Amino acid sequence: MDLRIFTEPQQGASYADLLRVARAAQDAGFDGFFRSDHYRARGGSSGEPGPTDAWTTLSALAVQTERIRLGTLVTSATFRLPGPLAIAVAQADQMSGGRIELGLGAGWFEAEHTGYGIPFPPLAQRFARLSEQLEIVTGLWATPTGETYSFSGEHYTVVDSPALPKPAHPVPVIVGGMGPRRTPALAARFATEFNIPFAALDDAAPQFERVAQACADAGRDPADLVRSCAHTLVIGTDDAAVARRAEALGVDRAALATNPLAGTPAQIVDRLGQWRERAGVTRVYLQTLDLADLDQLDLVASEVAPQLG
Repeated sequence: MDLRIFTEPQQGASYADLLRVARAAQDAGFDGFFRSDHYRARGGSSGEPGPTDAWTTLSALAVQTERIRLGTLVTSATFRLPGPLAIAVAQADQMSGGRIELGLGAGWFEAEHTGYGIPFPPLAQRFARLSEQLEIVTGLWATPTGETYSFSGEHYTVVDSPALPKPAHPVPVIVGGMGPRRTPALAARFATEFNIPFAALDDAAPQFERVAQACADAGRDPADLVRSCAHTLVIGTDDAAVARRAEALGVDRAALATNPLAGTPAQIVDRLGQWRERAGVTRVYLQTLDLADLDQLDLVASEVAPQLG
């Protein structure tokens, strides 16, 4: 099972903080270092010293790390035009030697849009824009060198693009969420991986099956799509240590019961085994809220990862 570190730097982190954690995750043997793509803090945090741009950050990490995979969970389609996004991601991938992944979603946090002058259309339009962006970004990358790419949609038009630059390697695309119809259909068409964040297993398992059915309906083998989940890491050597970490993070104790990453190493191994058995999950994103607490990463690397194979 792949284990990836997932950070929320809009809650308060500098680039130096992110670099330190990314290198620590790499040294500990984690598969990936991912970050959210938000411009404003949530939940009462001041967010100081302020947001860092996701693709600026990942481009820098691309040249300051060596092995670990890097990406967003997830970039909002409202933040960038599809052509410039394809260019930025491809360039970051070249800089990393082929270690970049793109998570792309419709966007949902209105306050970060109004706070930074970003248009925030209604949900139906955001999903329509997401669909067109996925079509354009993947289409630009797939266009053979020397040929041009064109697209005509309701929200975006591309005319005779040279479709450059190309990524160093094919960039995996991550789509996710609990939408029952449009989300599975988009995943079946465009995604390499389907991610369900912060959901209980009883809710996630049926969603993965909806995605599998959408793949089958589209003539795609459902086994080709990686299944992943994301949860908040609340780990401790015993129950008292888990409780202390939950309190320090401000995590609701009631939410720990459905969180497979909350508990002692043995409990986490058992719960992740259930996610693998019941939902077919083979990749987990560990939402790491306290970027100064690197002991928790060491504990996962030494006591959890070896037991997951």
